[in-house]
Amino acid sequence: MYDYPLKIQIVNLKSRPTTMKLENAIRALAGTMILVSLALSHYVHPNWLWLTAFVGANLLQSAFTGFCPAETILKKLGVGGSCCAKH
Repeated sequence: MYDYPLKIQIVNLKSRPTTMKLENAIRALAGTMILVSLALSHYVHPNWLWLTAFVGANLLQSAFTGFCPAETILKKLGVGGSCCAKH
């Protein structure tokens, strides 16, 4: 039916770094906060949607200003690298 070549990539998992980069940690934190606030708004009270709006607004402003509050917090917790700050 389709004549596409099958490409298989073998990945050596031992060569991958074990620590999460700061950019990925921020994305994981933002995604978790959004999903938790959506669940809380469904099961507890609709006002939890304000947390979703706050997280979205922070993501948007950090894209334009380079200031990321989550970056400061995660750096203090020991997550390495930089994603939001302008170099």
